[in-house]
Amino acid sequence: MEQIKVGVVGLGAIGERLIQGFTANENTTVVAVVDTDINRASQMAEKLGGINWYENHLDLINKEKLDLVYVAVPPKYHHKITVDVIEKGINVLCEKPLANSVVEAKHMLDKAEEAGIIHAMNFPLNYSASANMFEKLFKSGYIGKLRRIELNMKFPQWPRAWQQNEWVAGREQGGFVLEVGVHFIQLTQRIFGSILHQHTKLELPEDPTKCETGIIATLQLSDGTPLIINGISQIAGEERIEYVAYGSEGTLSLVNWARLEGGKLGEEIQPLETEIDETQNLISNLVDAIAGKESKLYDFKAGYDAQVILEKVRNESE
Repeated sequence: MEQIKVGVVGLGAIGERLIQGFTANENTTVVAVVDTDINRASQMAEKLGGINWYENHLDLINKEKLDLVYVAVPPKYHHKITVDVIEKGINVLCEKPLANSVVEAKHMLDKAEEAGIIHAMNFPLNYSASANMFEKLFKSGYIGKLRRIELNMKFPQWPRAWQQNEWVAGREQGGFVLEVGVHFIQLTQRIFGSILHQHTKLELPEDPTKCETGIIATLQLSDGTPLIINGISQIAGEERIEYVAYGSEGTLSLVNWARLEGGKLGEEIQPLETEIDETQNLISNLVDAIAGKESKLYDFKAGYDAQVILEKVRNESE
């Protein structure tokens, strides 16, 4: 098949990570990059073989022939850039969260569906062998009847050392609930169905521009099963992210994104083996979708559904 020409907008840590994935796939080629930091843009372009680089996304979509644009800028800019890409009729992959508000997210979803383009979100847990085995074991009855789901997030430092920037630390676009929590909100919706928000208690610093340092939120599934989100930062110890499903016959845990653990009643919690599926890869599924083949993508509808709950969780209840 012909090479899929990709343009990348935003060259932060996450953007660079996915560039490596596009480079590794034999069917995709990054042909141009964009960043407001022209030194970063020019250096990445040189690293990728002297490809074109731009300071703004409009030059990219107006001057390059593209099959796909990957939007990896801070959330505040997702709406403007993505809508411009959609209006050019170019397929788009957007970072999470979909937008900076529910209204923006709905507009992006509507525009993408009207345009008939391929629209996808970068929710990597959906392609994780551990997360997929978690779902498989749950649906096979490993833990029996579901009693409770918990998401526990502990961060000694936020933002983490590798993502030191103002927007990740800010209340408008950042915080660990948005950056980390949204992945597990979306995973919960995928595995367990719709979620209803009940109450949120936030711990906020005195500086009104800074993100949360703690959260306790209560939600529930459509059948009433409780979902608890418990997070805290600026603490002693090591980072730990734990997504746990408690059932009548056992427990399943996804720890630090990739480690699957579980046990039956009366047993200790032990590491569980996962089945590696080489087809579970975002970029390979994008390639299939663009080629008109069957694919497994999580589109702007998944992003919108997660955004609805995310925004409720991030705002303290009255």
